[in-house]
Amino acid sequence: MLFAQKVKKVVKTTVACITLATLATSVNAVTFRGASMFDGEHAFTKTLVKFGELVDQYYDGDVTFDLRLNGELGVEKDYVTFLNQGIAIDYTILAPSNMARFAPSIPLMDMPFLFRDLDHWNKVLSSDTLVPLEKELSDKADIVIVGYSGGGTRNLVSSEHIANSDELAGHKMRVMGAPIQAQIFAAIGAAPSAISYNEVYNAIQTGVVDGLENEAASIQNLKFYEVAPYVTLTKHTITVRPIVFSGKSFRKLPADLQAAIKKAGKEAGDFGRELESREDNMKLKQMADAKQINLLEFAGRDKLLEIVKPVQDKFAASINATELLEAIRKQ
Repeated sequence: MLFAQKVKKVVKTTVACITLATLATSVNAVTFRGASMFDGEHAFTKTLVKFGELVDQYYDGDVTFDLRLNGELGVEKDYVTFLNQGIAIDYTILAPSNMARFAPSIPLMDMPFLFRDLDHWNKVLSSDTLVPLEKELSDKADIVIVGYSGGGTRNLVSSEHIANSDELAGHKMRVMGAPIQAQIFAAIGAAPSAISYNEVYNAIQTGVVDGLENEAASIQNLKFYEVAPYVTLTKHTITVRPIVFSGKSFRKLPADLQAAIKKAGKEAGDFGRELESREDNMKLKQMADAKQINLLEFAGRDKLLEIVKPVQDKFAASINATELLEAIRKQ
């Protein structure tokens, strides 16, 4: 699906397999190609559209944003390769884990219990704390972070009532494949298991696992509530989703357009974080109001934050991110 934002003069271009599709200096016109795995209603897509609008606002030249939706240009792992090589796309939003093969410290952004709460998360993303990660990604992957979106809050989703550490003990739950995920949940007493995401629903239904951890949108869209109606508000992960730009494309741009992109990226990130956080809460309420889920508070969450610290410290040391982890904690 083609979603093209054409701003100021309409610039007709042919975008083949190269990015920064057209930079016609004689007319000061440029076309950028973007990619989203989702439709026009998804928070990521809305954030990317906002990014294009803001670049137009802050740049005096002619720009066109050719945003392809619904995974037309592949999945996020493909996007990382394209951005690194400077082909096919110029900008998108990515999960940090997909960039780990280039920048080993990046998965720190996805580590459970990294953020104390939403205020801490916003404070970190609005500061310069993550500059070391940005530099690593730029140096090793040639991908430029221009802003931070995200805001989906991940909670426990279970067929069982879980409201405290005693009920969590031995809880069989699906986790993502990254070892740090299993290590964190094992530390707080659960029995984590890394199984394929497309097998989770049946695994809960047949008792292989009793639940998973996920965001409200996925619980709703994939109807996990049918087999796991308890949502325990552990708020163990608040997602960070960088708005990224190909370094190879970025360096070809005039200084004023680079400045516009950076300013727009920051403000689009602010927009995206507010939007996704609001939609996350709204979806939880919709499911609760429809009696599809039972929302449970977790007693003693602060204790969990202390329990996982040694595991976090060890992981951070293994990826040379100890100083960064301390800087995040101090915010």
